[in-house]
Amino acid sequence: MISGELKEKLLKEILEAETPNEKAVDVMYELQKVYGWITDEAMSEASELLGMTLTELDELATFYNFLFREPVGKYVIHVCDSVVCWMNGYEVLLDHLKGRLGIGIGETTSDGLFTLLPVCCIGYCDRAPAMLINRRVHGNLTPEKIDTIIDQIRAKEQES
Repeated sequence: MISGELKEKLLKEILEAETPNEKAVDVMYELQKVYGWITDEAMSEASELLGMTLTELDELATFYNFLFREPVGKYVIHVCDSVVCWMNGYEVLLDHLKGRLGIGIGETTSDGLFTLLPVCCIGYCDRAPAMLINRRVHGNLTPEKIDTIIDQIRAKEQES
């Protein structure tokens, strides 16, 4: 259940919008921050706040790459599989990532740190191949660069 403070903030944003529907993705994204993903409880809360049906919200949630209807790791890696990234070594890098993390596309590491997902384009073609980690872009990727990024994240997590 969300806090009263967050509920008030979201209601204020919804009321300032021309229609509640235009705030649907924003509301779900805020609820995802609370739960880690868009749980059924979050969907019900969003439905109540927005006056939209669960089906309408689920259609939106399953369309957007940054809304998750299933649990994900603390770090979501979106690997760009656009034609430009593909031409610049996407497959080699994806295989490297899968091997390094020990997971396949759509899976989460056993420690809950990383989830690996494809994304059709991130608009970083001039620095292909590229990926996003929690919406932060990384380009001109090589296996070595990927290893450095993963090692930095793991080191940061061990310090926490």
